[in-house]
Amino acid sequence: MDKFDLVVIGSGPAGFSAAMRAIDYGKHVCIIEAKHIGGAGIMNGALTSKTLWELSSDYAIASLVNRGYRASGLSVDYNQVKKTVIQAAKDKQYQILSQIETFSKEKNRKGSVTLVYGFAQFINRNSVEVETEDEKQIIYGEHFVIATGSRPRSYPGLPVDGKQIVDSETILNLKKFPERMIIIGSGIIGCEFATIFSNFKQTKVHLLDRTERVIPFEDNDLSDFVSNSLENNDVTIHYEARLNTIRKKENYLEVVLDYDDGHSKVIEVDVALIAIGRVPNTENLNLEKIGFEPDKRGVLGMNDFCEINDVGKCNIYASGDITGHGQLYNVAQLQGRYIADTMFGIVENAITYENMSTLMFFKPEVAAVGKNEKQLRAIKKSYKVGYYSNELVSRQIAMRNTKGFVKIIISDDGNDRILGMRAAGPQASAFIVSVAHLIGEKQGLKQVYKTVHPHPGVTEGLEECLRLFTESSVFKPEAFPKLIKYYKWKPDIGE
Repeated sequence: MDKFDLVVIGSGPAGFSAAMRAIDYGKHVCIIEAKHIGGAGIMNGALTSKTLWELSSDYAIASLVNRGYRASGLSVDYNQVKKTVIQAAKDKQYQILSQIETFSKEKNRKGSVTLVYGFAQFINRNSVEVETEDEKQIIYGEHFVIATGSRPRSYPGLPVDGKQIVDSETILNLKKFPERMIIIGSGIIGCEFATIFSNFKQTKVHLLDRTERVIPFEDNDLSDFVSNSLENNDVTIHYEARLNTIRKKENYLEVVLDYDDGHSKVIEVDVALIAIGRVPNTENLNLEKIGFEPDKRGVLGMNDFCEINDVGKCNIYASGDITGHGQLYNVAQLQGRYIADTMFGIVENAITYENMSTLMFFKPEVAAVGKNEKQLRAIKKSYKVGYYSNELVSRQIAMRNTKGFVKIIISDDGNDRILGMRAAGPQASAFIVSVAHLIGEKQGLKQVYKTVHPHPGVTEGLEECLRLFTESSVFKPEAFPKLIKYYKWKPDIGE
């Protein structure tokens, strides 16, 4: 009989972090993985797509001719790019496997990890049946973590064939750069792939935007910035359009688009990429055996401590994409670690999600944390905004890359609490950690002004943006009204 302190279903960031944190408590853990070790986040998600983005960004910089140098004979081969991307994913997979081997039961350590490949289904609250290639086995556990992740959302009537119709999990099936591509979906995933393929300059990219702007959940200034960046990268964005049909021809796809004003357009492409979000993997787990079922979105409901909704003490937890708390690697990892602490340690507070940060890999990259203006207006909360363009930041000027800005939102209630930040530009990710910390600690401007930023550094734009709230910035809005902005919003007055 195989019995463990913790059984984790799924080896992505949520499941793996829960397992490794349980090791810290000296527990014996079983990880059950149905496909790729490390989950979709490594082989079919964050790591592979960001490796593609890094390579495409390098290529885009190398192809520039306005910096005093010119690369001659520059070329790119999709199959060689693909090999590099797959190798990056394997590097991380073998790091995970190396750690699992280090803590195998045979090593006789205080805690251990056993890896089982197969599909798990619940028998009851303390056991699952795992179907492997060769057999079925029953695994018993004191506690369970469901961390089965998510998969690309399918488009009705448009099945993915991995050749002409692809999604983020099959994009690496392509044998070469397509000459023409349409991306269906203008959220983060769609805009990232539009950036990647337009960076390589081998593909004419069309982006289908069902609304009037891309990244519609963000404020208009950020959405417009992303749209302009994509269009300057030679991406054609079809605003307020929807897909009517795609007709497969012998060597191409005939795409019919319908626009909100009533007209239609037919375009010819070689590949269609579906990027309309992701759905939780919660089917076929036999959740009814444990008296539970997901909601209509496939999300597993849970309480503030990641326990699936239950009467009395629960031994089954959910983490990662299946929880509906944002499909982010950092959220999944935080939840996984938190669950192990809840099971085997002491926790006093529930997880707070208000300072979860997001990186969007466009051209240039975009960083986001906390609330935006749309969210604050929806709850009628007064706020103040500072906006500072990268055109005034010395480091960005030296990099010859001044596209972007820093935007800080603080409360207008006398406390001047940091509520959110949006940053766009080179190394925008450098802004995230410090601002996320301030939001999480509910800190205001007094704490911020104690920090002195190095020169020349990309975060000097953040420093100047924060100074706007006390009218103490070095460069003034009066001198640069298009580059520096400061304004307030109140429910009863407006902006």
